[in-house]
Amino acid sequence: MRVNYNYIKIFGLLALVVFLCAFSSERNAKRKLPTPEIKFIGDDNLFVTHETVSKLLIVNEGTVTNKPKEIIDLNELETALKSNQMIKNAQVFMSVNGLITAEIEQRKPIARVRTSASYYIDDEGHFMPLSHNYTARVPLVTGAVDKNNLQNIYQVAKKVQEDDFLLVHVVEIHQNNDKTIDLKFRNQEFTIHLGNLELLDKKINNLKAFYVKAKKDNLLDDYQLVNLKFDQQVICSKK
Repeated sequence: MRVNYNYIKIFGLLALVVFLCAFSSERNAKRKLPTPEIKFIGDDNLFVTHETVSKLLIVNEGTVTNKPKEIIDLNELETALKSNQMIKNAQVFMSVNGLITAEIEQRKPIARVRTSASYYIDDEGHFMPLSHNYTARVPLVTGAVDKNNLQNIYQVAKKVQEDDFLLVHVVEIHQNNDKTIDLKFRNQEFTIHLGNLELLDKKINNLKAFYVKAKKDNLLDDYQLVNLKFDQQVICSKK
């Protein structure tokens, strides 16, 4: 009987490929993972440190370092990271060679409430706890503030963050019992009464015009109240 060596060669080659794939797959599954790489998006690690993130990267009662690739659940890692109230978003990737990379986006505070409780309001209008690692330089919020109803304060704080003039000058946002808003300027004694938040942009423009004129006339230190609640005029009370 004539033997077809071509078939034998093809069969042997296929067997070798299957063996190598199985061997490679087994080795890859047993490969231990190196220490995860942590990347911070934006303002680096101001509120959350590398150490804090590393502690959150825990799976099955142990760190991800030196764990077999096959038991790592990336979704579980992302959920663990997002459970930290300082973290806005987190994405976890694993490269072909098993390196885990965690990209962390921290929350950004725009105001700090200082009443019977102390906490931040973030740039989405939500409660944000204080950090032991870093204190943000943002306007203080005082007065009648309800943690479950921050929309009024958030609207003003957001306006301060987005306006170069206000960002330089406003150091305090005070909410009165009737939900009207007062502002305090850096290095100035007068109180700025915004009233309610209707026509807020127009009131801010009136405030800027008043400040420029009063500064030019060297009168800023003469006032104790700047009332902006009427959008057509600025009413000032002297000391």
